[in-house]
Amino acid sequence: MRSYSPDLTPPWKKPGPVPEVPAEPGLVVEEPATGFCGAVIRCEAGTVTLEDRFGKHRVFPLEPRGFLLEGAVVTLVRPSAGGPAQPARTASGSVAVPGARARVARAGRIYVEGRHDAELVEKVWGDDLRIEGVVVEYLEGVDDLPSIVAAFSPGPDARLGVLVDHLVPGSKESRIAASVTSEHALVVGHPFIDVWEAVKPSSLGIPAWPRVPRGQDWKTGVCRALGWPSDNTGAVWQAILTRVNSYKDLEPELLGCVERLIDHVTVP
Repeated sequence: MRSYSPDLTPPWKKPGPVPEVPAEPGLVVEEPATGFCGAVIRCEAGTVTLEDRFGKHRVFPLEPRGFLLEGAVVTLVRPSAGGPAQPARTASGSVAVPGARARVARAGRIYVEGRHDAELVEKVWGDDLRIEGVVVEYLEGVDDLPSIVAAFSPGPDARLGVLVDHLVPGSKESRIAASVTSEHALVVGHPFIDVWEAVKPSSLGIPAWPRVPRGQDWKTGVCRALGWPSDNTGAVWQAILTRVNSYKDLEPELLGCVERLIDHVTVP
């Protein structure tokens, strides 16, 4: 009597072998069933935890042929003890490039509304921007944005990105942003009245950002409500900035805006 394998799948229909890749921290993979793409932050018995660029975590089973690595199907396996250390990351969550030199500045620019916005972008995305050769400049306000964009003359080799505060439907900012029609200029904005609000309250040890009545200066009202010095909001901001260590301290609405602008300016 011959013995037969219970698997009757013809050999030509069986999937070929795929590489087994250790799920080392920092490895960026995609789970094809959901499209979730992120870096490995933890690998335990039978599962792997991924973190995407916005700080969202998802746990997936370690199944054969379960992930894509640079577009190719792979099987993630639990790394052996004593594997390589987790790669260093920039404040934005990108894998750091040791010894990388700043690239010669591109013709393209990113404009942000206000000095505080510029300082926050520099602290979190500064390393990435220097590698990409992107210069960030700040605007005093958006009232003159159309004329500023016209003077910049954005084009295929000099793209312009603009980050606006409080860009919500029906606002003055939304009407000004809509007047910028160049295909090489991208105007995006977060919903916060001021970029201070883009810092997570939990990172500052407060339950929430207080509501400030209309007609009152927002920063002054916030400082008074929280018992912070209201006569020097610049110093208060510097104290807030020291509590921002990475993208994890910022709200997703700001993270998405800045990432879109960087992608827009650096597109080939």
